[in-house]
Amino acid sequence: MNIPTQMKAFRFNHYREPAENQRIPVPTIGANEVLVYIHNSGLNPVDYKIQSGKMKIIFPFQLPLTMGNEFAGEVVQVGANVHDFRVGDRVYGRPDNQHTGTLADYIAIDQSEIALIPAELDYQSASGVPLTGLTSYQALVELGNIQPGQKVFIQAGAGGIGTMAIQIAKALGAYVTTTASPSKTALVRSLGADQVINYHEDYFADVLFHYDMVFDTLGGQYLKDSFRILRPGGRLVTINGLPTYQFGQDHHLGLAKSLLFSVASAPLRRFAKKHRVNYHFLIMHPSGSQLQILSQMIETEKLLPIIDRIYDFGEAQAAYDYLEGGHAQGKVIVNVNHTIEA
Repeated sequence: MNIPTQMKAFRFNHYREPAENQRIPVPTIGANEVLVYIHNSGLNPVDYKIQSGKMKIIFPFQLPLTMGNEFAGEVVQVGANVHDFRVGDRVYGRPDNQHTGTLADYIAIDQSEIALIPAELDYQSASGVPLTGLTSYQALVELGNIQPGQKVFIQAGAGGIGTMAIQIAKALGAYVTTTASPSKTALVRSLGADQVINYHEDYFADVLFHYDMVFDTLGGQYLKDSFRILRPGGRLVTINGLPTYQFGQDHHLGLAKSLLFSVASAPLRRFAKKHRVNYHFLIMHPSGSQLQILSQMIETEKLLPIIDRIYDFGEAQAAYDYLEGGHAQGKVIVNVNHTIEA
C-alpha cells in the first residue's frame, strides 16, 4: 500500500466545540510502533467526555485532538524494533491517552497496545472489542479479582460495556446479575446473565444483597446505592465515579492532583468505610497481552461483540449523537475505510 502524506480525521480544535472532518499529516512511527490503516472505529462515551473537557482534570490532552479510542485495521508499516507484527496483519487495539484518534485513516501505535484480530471476526466486529473489552476485563480481573461462584452485579447490561462485562464475568465462572429494560432482557440473558432486574419495576439496591462485586457504569446515586448491596470486604469498581489519591499516584499524575482527587472522593470513601467494602475508580489502560486473552475467549466462543449500529465516516457526528442518547444495544461502529472482507 502506498502511504500518503495527508489523511482525513474527525477532530475538534477546542473543548466543547463540534468536531469536524479535517486533513492532517499521516503520523510517522517510532522504532517500537506500527502504522495501521484503520478500517473501523468503535465509539464510546469517553470520546465525548474528552471532547467536553470533562477528562482534562485527569489527563491533559494536546489540542486539536482526533476523536476515537478503539480501532481495527491493517498494519502497513513496522518500526525497527517490531518483531511480532508484519505488514498485512489484521490488528485491533486501544491507543494510550497521549495517542488517541482512531477516527482517521491511519494511527501510529506502540506494538504493546495491539493484538491480532481473531479469524472469527471481521473488522467491523473487531473494532468494538478493545476499549469495552479491556475496561470490563480490568474491572473484573485486575480490580475485582472475581473468582468462580462469586456474585457480580453489572449495571446497564445491554450497553457497550455491559454486553462485554456479562460475558467475561460468566467466562470467569461468576453468578451475574444486571439491569435491563424488558425489550433488552432476552439479549442480556443470551449473553449469560443469571438474573435480570427490570429497572422500570424494581430498584437494584432494594432487591440485591451480599454481593462480592459491583461494576458500576452509571455513577451518581446508582454508585452510592451500590455500596449497600455488597458484603463486607466486597469490591466496588466504577468508571463513572471520582478518582482517589491512590489512582493519582498509580497513574503518576503528581502530588497536587492526587491530593485534589483525595478531597473530591472523600464522601465515596466514607461510604466504603461505612459498609466495610473496597472502592476503586477505573480508567482502563491499553494492553495487547490482555487483548490476546480476550481473543482467546472469542476463539472459544465465550465472548462475542454485540453491534448495534454502523455508520459511515461522514456520519460520525450522527453516530455520537445516537450513542449519547443512551439507547444503544451494544456497540456503535464507524466505517472509517470500509472494506468488504472475503
